[in-house]
Amino acid sequence: MVIRLSERWPEVSSDRLLSECVPPPRFADVRFSTYRPDPDEPSQAQALDFLSERAQQLAKPRQAPTLWSRLRGRTPPPGKPGVYLDGGFGVGKTHLLASLWHESAGPKMYCTFVELTNLVGALGLRAAVDALSSYRLICVDEFELDDPGDTMLISRLLGQLVAAGVELAATSNTLPDKLGEGRFQAIDFLREIQALAAHFDVRRIDGPDYRHRGLPVAPEPWPEERVEKVAADRPGASCDHFVDLHRHLAELHPSKYGALLDGVEAVAITEIRELTDENVALRLVVLADRMYDRDLPLLAGGIPLDKMFSPDMLKGGYRKKYLRAISRLIALANTGMNV
Repeated sequence: MVIRLSERWPEVSSDRLLSECVPPPRFADVRFSTYRPDPDEPSQAQALDFLSERAQQLAKPRQAPTLWSRLRGRTPPPGKPGVYLDGGFGVGKTHLLASLWHESAGPKMYCTFVELTNLVGALGLRAAVDALSSYRLICVDEFELDDPGDTMLISRLLGQLVAAGVELAATSNTLPDKLGEGRFQAIDFLREIQALAAHFDVRRIDGPDYRHRGLPVAPEPWPEERVEKVAADRPGASCDHFVDLHRHLAELHPSKYGALLDGVEAVAITEIRELTDENVALRLVVLADRMYDRDLPLLAGGIPLDKMFSPDMLKGGYRKKYLRAISRLIALANTGMNV
């Protein structure tokens, strides 16, 4: 029987959100030794060396606090407490971030920025600080600020975690002091953004998107009948009409999108259309991220995936998010072509 994502209503506890803060299956086995820097892009090898050295320090047991440090509170590590990998799509930032997590001593946490904000929303700021202050390392993939609420929340959270001695690592497509530009009146929250930026040592990683090296821009969409037939014949495949799916996403908190895919082996979507509503588009970006985390093949009908976001959207403040989603969906659709 075909799974209908639009008919699922998952419930997700805060305990599950916390326990799932590990690298997704796609990055479960990556290590620094499996990262292949592009010889034409020296910044990739430089980032690899820098993070490998950082991991060696984080692999050492944390020293027991002295009486003086206990009286004063935990002493933050010397230098900036965080590293921030800035670069385009598909240059291996997430591979390097997951490798740092794998090769560091715990307790440690790995999540996307969206998952972090969802976790804090589920726990509350005070409980989140209490739960995370004991962590040695927190890795945050796809760091981005979408609204003033996120800016205030994450600024306070990370400030308190850094004061507790937690080390940070993050990836993003935007320099930390430029976060929020084009999305809201970032100038009004400049102090918070600058405070966030001050926590990080920025490392730029350049290079082309490896997911598209030698691949077409987007695979040709399948006829609707083929999408439905392949989904019906494949165990564990879901199949939803594009409109039914995005309407259902509007009724679920984004923290539940991962659970929505529990037990799913492939995702089929019929009649994909151009999006003009920013809210709908951003929900689909989160779903695309969760699909990519799980390496789920995509069977797509309708318009080509690189036409899913309107031209105006691809010029706006969320442009990088949409380009990342297109990059990931095309990678999954190319896998789906071989299903």
